[in-house]
Amino acid sequence: MLRNGLVASAAGGTAEIRDLLLTPGDGASRRYEMDLQDHTVLPALINAHDHLHRNAVPPLKSGPFANSYAWAAAFRSHFDDPEVKTALAVPAILRHWQGGLKNALCGATTVMHHDSPSPILEHPHFPVRTLRPYGWAHSLHLEFGPPVAQSFQATPPNVAWFIHLAEGVDDVAAAELQELVALECLRENTVLIHGVGLSDADIGRVRAAGASVVWCPSSNLAILGQTITPNRLRTLFSAGCLALGTDSRLSGAFDLLEELRVAARHSDFSPCELLRLVTVDAGRLLRTASVHNDVIIFRSHSGDPFADALRLQRHELRAVVRDGELLVADLDFEEWFVRQRIAYTPIQLDGHPKLCASTLLSPHAGPMIDLEPGLVC
Repeated sequence: MLRNGLVASAAGGTAEIRDLLLTPGDGASRRYEMDLQDHTVLPALINAHDHLHRNAVPPLKSGPFANSYAWAAAFRSHFDDPEVKTALAVPAILRHWQGGLKNALCGATTVMHHDSPSPILEHPHFPVRTLRPYGWAHSLHLEFGPPVAQSFQATPPNVAWFIHLAEGVDDVAAAELQELVALECLRENTVLIHGVGLSDADIGRVRAAGASVVWCPSSNLAILGQTITPNRLRTLFSAGCLALGTDSRLSGAFDLLEELRVAARHSDFSPCELLRLVTVDAGRLLRTASVHNDVIIFRSHSGDPFADALRLQRHELRAVVRDGELLVADLDFEEWFVRQRIAYTPIQLDGHPKLCASTLLSPHAGPMIDLEPGLVC
């Protein structure tokens, strides 16, 4: 039981001081009470777009490019970089795990992994909850992943289907929505990643179809030098068909907290509206159920919990809770770990002491020191 915390929700822009009961996912009775006066409790975040296994790969240092295909072509020579070779030589299991850690440490407990579903994502202690089921294609013109039309047709209409689309600022990107329509792949369950090249008319067509867009501004700025315009973002948001994602660190932000600040600089959204993009709106877009027992806890600094959230660095999160159980927390939360019988390990996160659920750190009960920047066990 969390007592006296400021419990906030971006869904209705509400915040009230009250108690909150969190139940462990296994239903066991391991209740623990903690006074959270002067603290805010928010739903844990949802990252609507990531490639979990690509987060340790060094980014390409050139650009901007006209579209993502030009970026991908330039990246081919980047594979010869010794640092890239070293990163890709790490077993895929560990690279996926590190991508999960990246998200869990910043309070994102649910992630859409845009790639083939690796078996490691089913591990009972994988750091985050990944979206399942889902359908996906990579893009219209990059020969990777399942064929676009075949993948879409194989995805049930009540399951979200994801594709990178209009990731560019040229005529190639501008034509992609029409190409998708010609393939009969623009429906209510279609989720378009990036969408920088969508016109006003395209946005209208997306809305009319009931489809959605995941906005990844940091990645857009790194690859293309620009992102979706504020007026188009507002149109998508007003229709309830916009969410926020980080992409991987190959081109995107360090984590979802940083992505929120980038999004604030490139839109006219209020702090509460931005939090919607990584909580309630993201959940609806991904067609994933709300998880009451996933929360983040941080100190209150003002009368606006949403503005406070936008200022957060990951080490400032007092606790990240998934399925009612602590993942990572400050030292004074130790008794919560003990009462819930959660084995924990002391860590340093960006130079700050924390306690971390031991199972979070590695699928092999070993540290991820060399993969996740700022994490030392």
